[in-house]
Amino acid sequence: MSDWLAHLADPPLEDLGAVGLYLLVFGIVFAETGTLVGFWLPGSSVLFTAGLLAARDDSPLSLPVLVVGVTLAAILGDTVGYWSGRRLGRPWLLRRAGKAAHHLPKAEAFYEKYGWFAVVACRFIPWLRAFTPIIAGTAAMPYAKFASANVVGALCWGALLVLAGYAADSLPWVRTLAYSIAGVAILASIVTPLVSWIRRRRARARS
Repeated sequence: MSDWLAHLADPPLEDLGAVGLYLLVFGIVFAETGTLVGFWLPGSSVLFTAGLLAARDDSPLSLPVLVVGVTLAAILGDTVGYWSGRRLGRPWLLRRAGKAAHHLPKAEAFYEKYGWFAVVACRFIPWLRAFTPIIAGTAAMPYAKFASANVVGALCWGALLVLAGYAADSLPWVRTLAYSIAGVAILASIVTPLVSWIRRRRARARS
């Protein structure tokens, strides 16, 4: 089990080479928030793994380039999402989201409750990461306010995850903690839909 989690948290990305790795990491970070296409992309895992790779002696990756590139890609992705929502509106978001649209009401409630903080915190929750920038746009959040939250969120999520991966190369307990978190996340992704399905079946049976 531990070897399986280790493979998930540290996939063999080094085979791609420097340019391929940069394009993959920056592209995933952008796509998760800028397009809704990357709704289920493993952005956090990829960032942590990229940090691990950058720490190796024979790594083709530069840590400063990685941190700056990830931060800029995260900012740009959220910015594209914000302006898409602001210009195209909620009906476009519903069409674009497709089967994932059932997450939209929860994301909107999260944004309405927390506002500026929601734009920062959403970085750490995959489905919120995809929706919240667009929702901020459809809600016409002042751009200056959004931009400040966007930058803070990009630094807290993108840059820090890369640095955490970099530190984990010399701190085995950080790597172990990451595997534990990955295991919990995987388990939750299996259990949560199952519980929802059981509840729906019971609700139908009662009606």
